[in-house]
Amino acid sequence: MAARLIPRLGSLVDRVLGREAEASAPAPRRSNPDAVVDCAVYVNGRREPGRPHYAEAYARSRRGRNAFVWLGLHDPGAAVMAAVGRTFGLDELVVEQALADGHRPTVQRHDEVTLLVLRTASYVEHAELTATSEVIDTGDVMVFLGDRFVITVRHGASGALTPVRHDIESRPTMLAEGPWAVAYAVAARMVDLYLEVAAHLEKDLERVEESVFARDRGADIQHIYQLKREVVEFKRAVLPLQEPVRALVSDRAGGPPPGLRRWFVDVEGRLSRAVERVAAYDELLNSVLQSRLAQLAVDQNNDMRKIAAWAAIAATQTAVAGVYGMNFTHMPELTWRYGYAGALLLMATAAVVLHRLFRRSGWL
Repeated sequence: MAARLIPRLGSLVDRVLGREAEASAPAPRRSNPDAVVDCAVYVNGRREPGRPHYAEAYARSRRGRNAFVWLGLHDPGAAVMAAVGRTFGLDELVVEQALADGHRPTVQRHDEVTLLVLRTASYVEHAELTATSEVIDTGDVMVFLGDRFVITVRHGASGALTPVRHDIESRPTMLAEGPWAVAYAVAARMVDLYLEVAAHLEKDLERVEESVFARDRGADIQHIYQLKREVVEFKRAVLPLQEPVRALVSDRAGGPPPGLRRWFVDVEGRLSRAVERVAAYDELLNSVLQSRLAQLAVDQNNDMRKIAAWAAIAATQTAVAGVYGMNFTHMPELTWRYGYAGALLLMATAAVVLHRLFRRSGWL
């Protein structure tokens, strides 16, 4: 009897110990999707070590004081964005908006979540301007701001936010203001990019202006049109941002805290400079384009005058040859020995005289 009980007790002990071992084993950590560029928890303006899953990071931020999570996404898919929306309690309409690109800069309020949309811009280096040159690459970034979280969703290759994260992490006092500090850093970065692109555009405009008024050869009209299209695209990214930034600076509920409001005022000032430069470039391009069109009209007029002058010279030869080619019996000088040579001399003399007259008048 004892011999039979010993194996049963042994198996029971192994089973209990196995369950305890399974209970004590740590659960496997979830990894962030590929669309997640970075995820971190910030407490009192300082980043906590590690890169946890966004659900764990959000839960940790809700348990702590003066804590929030910053989740950075780049071109997320529908499944990833839906999961993020469920975790952070985002509205379904907002989640659908985050999946599309090409949004107009705006600021919206959805319950307890504020949505700030900005356009990104970057200058595309090129050896020379052609009819198909891409001068400016644009995208957009959407910033979702909650009480304990900030989510940035970026579309396109331009406007990477890694430098923004590194810069704001080096300023813990500002980062301690909460999610709106990230919104300020992103907006400031976008405006700085606008000013950088505007500086590069100014050099392109100087080269185009020089080529238009060059003596040897004017600029191709298609190149000017291409640069004009790129400037218009840049203008659509910069100018509409004025109203959202102005709304954030004003004393509206749900905006940035008072400690950050003056920083948004600084962003508004730099954005005004970018807007003025873009508007000036657009007007300058219009002037350059009109000047080139006027040059083309003048060139066409000169060509038409040259054609008319040569046609008049040729008409005199045709008139003389036509008269003496009628073959009437009684014609002056028809039987003259030197009539043929005289006709050729008359034709040559008329051509030389007309050519000199047209040259003197500027037609040739």
